[in-house]
Amino acid sequence: METVIETLLKALELKDEKRTGQEIYNISEPDSVAGHSWNVVFLTMLFGEGEDVNMKKALKIATVHDLAEAETGDIAKRADEDKQDLSDEEKEVEEFEAITGLSESLNSHEIRMLWKEYEDCQTPEARLVNDMDHIEKCLTALKNEKEENYDPGENDTGFENLDEFFETAEKEFKTGFGEELFNEIKSRYEDERE
Repeated sequence: METVIETLLKALELKDEKRTGQEIYNISEPDSVAGHSWNVVFLTMLFGEGEDVNMKKALKIATVHDLAEAETGDIAKRADEDKQDLSDEEKEVEEFEAITGLSESLNSHEIRMLWKEYEDCQTPEARLVNDMDHIEKCLTALKNEKEENYDPGENDTGFENLDEFFETAEKEFKTGFGEELFNEIKSRYEDERE
């Protein structure tokens, strides 16, 4: 039981782990990974009902999709791969090792399998959660743009404002619904910038 308690304490660190992409852009109050994950669960619940998915499974996937970051930290996906701290392959290996250790400590094969399903993105449930993960990132960028929660001149990203969040998300959508929602959010973001 001691190992389980230690692992649960480790998972709670997601409440303090800040979203790296928001830190790069000097967002005045960056979200935590746990806050992001809650938003993804909420979006999955909200928009999954109209889709042909097993909602119980989709919500479980959404709940664990960033759990590995309790060990690895939040590794930002950048539009320019040369600016990423780790390549996509290195990130995948680190996160797989982390989720394997965490799930073994919790004696839960299901957690690792749900996380892997999300990463593989081959099932309707994983595709829904993938899209909601990117929608959440873009909604947060829209919110920060509307509230002017950052100084666009204080970063060396090569992007104006929060455009990189949209560029990295745009090519990742797996469903028509996700693309449609993304386009609406992006349009509102562009209106805010004018």
